[in-house]
Amino acid sequence: MTERPVALITGGTRGIGRAIAAELAADHHLLIGGRDPEGVRAACDEWPSAAPFVADLADERATADAAASVERLDVLVLNAGVAGSGRIEDLDRAQWREILELNLVSVADLTRLLLPRLRERSGQVIAINSGSGYTSHPGGGAYSASKFALRAFTDALREEERGAIRVTSIHPGRVDTDMQVDLQRQRGRDYDPADHLRAESVAATVRLAVDATADAMIEELSIRPVRSL
Repeated sequence: MTERPVALITGGTRGIGRAIAAELAADHHLLIGGRDPEGVRAACDEWPSAAPFVADLADERATADAAASVERLDVLVLNAGVAGSGRIEDLDRAQWREILELNLVSVADLTRLLLPRLRERSGQVIAINSGSGYTSHPGGGAYSASKFALRAFTDALREEERGAIRVTSIHPGRVDTDMQVDLQRQRGRDYDPADHLRAESVAATVRLAVDATADAMIEELSIRPVRSL
């Protein structure tokens, strides 16, 4: 068993999750979360100390089995999620359920399963939320609802576990990822990476929370692109 602190990053094979893995790799043993075993293994091969955490988090049994394999945990980065857009009049129950399942229910379930390991290490939960956790816009009701709910979840968890584990909610604005490219195209906008945050900038906020001294907890951080659309 490695003596490095252990960090589990869900959605750790690309985008923000990959940048967070790169940021923490120098001094953490990484558990790289993802659904595709080959993609997870390929990501693990890039870091000096890493192991796979393969599970479809929408699958309750698969999530429980993967969580049971975690023997030690210092940092849980809740990064995996799904984008979704559509006007209220166009979204059916199945679409609402998919977004809420992946962005909230699976997050809460995984956290519940790993709380004993985190408490043993006076660990941290860091949730990658969104600017949509504060506000919404036409076509973004379902996604924002999931992120508002995720903020409520982290607020409650922080108080329930105060003194046992630390809980941070990070709210990035637009980030230059494949997900953001798709979102902007759906909205009929031209895409310019310079209009967006780099994933590495979001990862730096995770590092800030991880490196906070034991007497301190960064409860919430908002990070936005300099440019506006």
